[in-house]
Amino acid sequence: MGRCGICGQEAETIAEALGFCGPCIRTRFPEVWPDLAQVHRTSRERFGLPAMAPQADGGKHCSLCFHDCRIPEGGKGYCGARRVEQGRWVGGGPTGTAVSFYHDPLPTNCVADWFCPGGTGRGYPKYARQPGAEYGLVNLAVFYHTCNFNCLFCQNWTFKQPPATNLVLSAKQLAAAVNGRTSCICYFGGDPAPHLPHALATANLAQAGARSRGERLRICWETNGALQEPWLDPLVESSLDNGGIIKLDLKACSEEIHLALCGVSNAQTLQNFARLAQRFPERPEVPLLTASTLLVPGYIDTEEIQGLARLIASLNPDIPYSLLAFYPQFYLTDLPTTSRKQAEEARAVALAAGLTQVRIGNEHLLT
Repeated sequence: MGRCGICGQEAETIAEALGFCGPCIRTRFPEVWPDLAQVHRTSRERFGLPAMAPQADGGKHCSLCFHDCRIPEGGKGYCGARRVEQGRWVGGGPTGTAVSFYHDPLPTNCVADWFCPGGTGRGYPKYARQPGAEYGLVNLAVFYHTCNFNCLFCQNWTFKQPPATNLVLSAKQLAAAVNGRTSCICYFGGDPAPHLPHALATANLAQAGARSRGERLRICWETNGALQEPWLDPLVESSLDNGGIIKLDLKACSEEIHLALCGVSNAQTLQNFARLAQRFPERPEVPLLTASTLLVPGYIDTEEIQGLARLIASLNPDIPYSLLAFYPQFYLTDLPTTSRKQAEEARAVALAAGLTQVRIGNEHLLT
């Protein structure tokens, strides 16, 4: 049971780490942000990450994501993936970056599983190897160990801890993990944005290998979408012709809630989502773009979902939208899991906003 430091309300949906309720964060943000910013600074210092995106005079410029870091010699970017040593980049590139992988049997618990070729056979034979779910085949799940957000509810936050073993792999080494049973690659994490040169190089090598074997290989992305605009077209081109799907995690609609939960603005993510939506009609057989949102009790409420759903519907009402159940993690361990009532209300709101395809995911977590 937490208490809001502004309105005094007590509720199980007020996280002690945040100290404020969702409505007060939205309406009285200047009052609450200094305390919330300190929470984010502390959470990053714990893992040796910069509190702010570095902007060093004469620093080496990283043009991958919205932070636009200028990193000094011996320093690292906000994400922690890219470092500068002796004037050269270390991490994020094709020669090696912090990444791990595993072969996940299809169909898998993917945000897009309910309509993707691997989960349904949709687009067969052009995009799927089987007319139904691709049982017997696998997804190469590629997990990047850094992120350019600082989500206090991160479901995979342990990637911030130092790995027990050396996880640095080159694009060539990672591509070699693709075999004849690999039907798709999915990049996630963390987030692939700080590792785009590595991921795209891996995709190119893996696709070349698949073509030489006469096989189809889809390239999929699960990302917060906060990359710089010039990278959007390469992202689309890596997936468009092979049936891959770009999955953007829209954390919140209001910038205030997004800053409170993630430590950064959502402006670039929403702008990029709108740009990607323009290319949605190019592949009608299998949706190119999908959105998902984690239903964090007390913070990602119906007001947030309504705002996001209206935005998506204004771009294209047929873009699939997944509402995901929250499980207490990282700094928000005192919040409850998402209730079925909250999930069903969120879905109803999204449909009322004009979306045609809305699904509740992770239903096994609902209470």
